[in-house]
Amino acid sequence: MYARPVKLRVVILGAGFGGLELASMLSEALGEDVDVTLIDKNDSFVFGYSKLDVMFGRTSLDAVRLPYREIAKPGVRFLRETITAIDPAARTVTTDGGVHQADVLVVALGADYDFAATPGLADSNEFYSVAGAQRLGELLPTFTRGRALIGVCGAPFKCPPAPSETALLLHDYLSTRGLRADCEISFVLPLGTPVPPSPDTSRALEAAFAERDIRFVPGRRVSSLDVARRVAVLDDGSEMPYDIFFGVPKHRAPDVVIASGMTEDGFVPVDSSTLQTRFADVYAVGDVTTASVPKAGVFAEGAARVVAASLIARLRGGEQPAAYDGRGICYIEFGAGRVGRVEVDFLSGPKPTGTFGAPSDALAADKQHFGSTRRARWFNR
Repeated sequence: MYARPVKLRVVILGAGFGGLELASMLSEALGEDVDVTLIDKNDSFVFGYSKLDVMFGRTSLDAVRLPYREIAKPGVRFLRETITAIDPAARTVTTDGGVHQADVLVVALGADYDFAATPGLADSNEFYSVAGAQRLGELLPTFTRGRALIGVCGAPFKCPPAPSETALLLHDYLSTRGLRADCEISFVLPLGTPVPPSPDTSRALEAAFAERDIRFVPGRRVSSLDVARRVAVLDDGSEMPYDIFFGVPKHRAPDVVIASGMTEDGFVPVDSSTLQTRFADVYAVGDVTTASVPKAGVFAEGAARVVAASLIARLRGGEQPAAYDGRGICYIEFGAGRVGRVEVDFLSGPKPTGTFGAPSDALAADKQHFGSTRRARWFNR
């Protein structure tokens, strides 16, 4: 009798863009010949851009949730468990459901929000978490006049265009309700321009702000909030009063990743070309890493494809994939139903570059296609 060959055990921590794409690629290429365990503490996936739709009342949270229980892929099992410890040297993961041993460990847990880094933020509002966007969606109908402030509390942060989108969509929301003339909108950003790799995109956004009388404050971050006085304190000591605040918290790796010893300055260092960490057979992809790309789902997805191709070549033979090129497409809501697009390339040239696609109805349809193809690929819907 011949012993059955031992399958490669791949444990993926986090079922966001990176984790879902990696599991899908391994399943498609290897099927039952690989043992993939995908772990996430949540019960469902929500596209980041859907949070804006929920916040502005364009859809419901139930309508945009994609339940992980619907994942049905050969060789892949999903576990809804909370990770309590990671030992990268031993490639062992402890959760509230048990201990998982990996031959290959991939950390794709994204970035968490560091509310304590910005005094007062925990007592105010943010729109980057699902719960935060939902809460602001409940508060917005009560905002009928006064000052709205969109404030970024630190960089890097996920989906760099999202705060710009929020300012433009807030203008539409208030205009539709006949309240825009009674409201001021301001936007504070620690970056010098809305989308630094693409001057054309930044110019288009700044022109859109000017046309809509949105005050844009670049090169500054919100360092604290005085909730009692409803004042945001910027990093130069200046103050901006507000009646409703839309915060973007400072980001860092999840506590369990920091406790594992994998991080430096809040994130996991990786080889940007291969996504390997300093630990053997341990990779990290997406927002949790120091890879020289934006913290956005499309870049986590691209990085996951490189890791998947490397593991497939390892098991099936063949050449290792080309280095991760750091290319991706981000869609940007300009309001009035029109969507722009920026195609960025972060790693294949001497410096990051970006190409702007002007807002249009056609690009709005492209954005819908982007979401629908991934729903079909990852969740068979």
